[in-house]
Amino acid sequence: MLSEKSRPTIEATLPLVGARLGAITPNFYRRLFAAHPELLDGLFSRANQNNGEQQKALAGSIAAFAGALVANPDLVPEAMLSRIANKHTSLGITADQYQIVYTHLFAAIAEELADVITAEIAEAWTEVYWLMANALIAIEQGLYARQANDKMWTPWTVVEKNPAGTGSMTFVLEPADDTPATAALPGQFVTVKVALSDGLRQCRQYTLSADAESTGRRVFTTKLDDGGEVSPALHRSVAVGDVLELSNPYGDVTLDDGDGPLVFATAGIGCTPSASALRSLAGKDSDREVMVLHAEKNLAAWALREQMSADIRSLDGASLRLWLEEPALDPQETPGSLHHGFMSLQDLQLPAGASVYVCGPLPFMKKIRSEALGAGIPAANIHYEVFGPDLWLVGTN
Repeated sequence: MLSEKSRPTIEATLPLVGARLGAITPNFYRRLFAAHPELLDGLFSRANQNNGEQQKALAGSIAAFAGALVANPDLVPEAMLSRIANKHTSLGITADQYQIVYTHLFAAIAEELADVITAEIAEAWTEVYWLMANALIAIEQGLYARQANDKMWTPWTVVEKNPAGTGSMTFVLEPADDTPATAALPGQFVTVKVALSDGLRQCRQYTLSADAESTGRRVFTTKLDDGGEVSPALHRSVAVGDVLELSNPYGDVTLDDGDGPLVFATAGIGCTPSASALRSLAGKDSDREVMVLHAEKNLAAWALREQMSADIRSLDGASLRLWLEEPALDPQETPGSLHHGFMSLQDLQLPAGASVYVCGPLPFMKKIRSEALGAGIPAANIHYEVFGPDLWLVGTN
């Protein structure tokens, strides 16, 4: 909990620190990588450093955590911390690295706030940092303890590489050694480590798109990002027979095990978590009511069209509504109810008591979440998944 001594200081300085985090976090990363360049090899994303998304995510998490402590000093924002901790464990973050971060983050704070910082301010923000760090360490230790093995990374062999819609690819992998594999939950992701042409290893998280609960297979589907680093290497360089390093599965946005109705609202490659959930439901002959809502540019771009359509047909309680920006050439080939344009929930009757899962580009998720709230779905029943750094931390849990 935040101490009574520090609370008024944090409350008073939060607007100032929040306003300057945009300068503090780039300063921090410059210091960090100057002292520890090895952290760019297989841990931090070079692409997200270059485009500034990681800096924004760090700034957002610090500001959100401090704001939550000011509002509720006896509580920690567990939902936000769980999301961060799952990303951290998928990258193999260890407790000792929090001291490294502290050293360089607070050097950056001291420099960027040199005109106003006092010993009292530094002490209060140090308390905030270690409250957040120690809470994350505790959650991460618990997540590591659930693994079926004691390894951060294990080798998996690519056994299939299949085109999946325009610009997407599905990879199927099997264990390359006898390390016990951890079963996943539908909706969870693995981190994939790929060696680039310059020798640097880079990591990306990909949701398991099928057979999540299997310990003998890992299936994930990626969309090619021509401006990225990892997806072009996966699509163009990785071949069947190659061995990749994968993390254990993580992620806290998973299919609930109840019997209530489900709504999956997705766009583009954001369909992967719902595809995983549908495959699990179909495998169990579930009789739950399932409303699948998906948006694409055109029918050919739908990465997991065949898999999802087959699973929807196999579930008595499932229905599909599809939104296409470009009209289908042959509407008869389109499963379910077809709409033109962009997805909207405003004219839909969502099932009472439904759990709503949202995944896609950030503007899409914000719009759909707002419409779901407007339709009477409680905020606690709306779950979202962000690919890459989470820039949507405040007020959504």
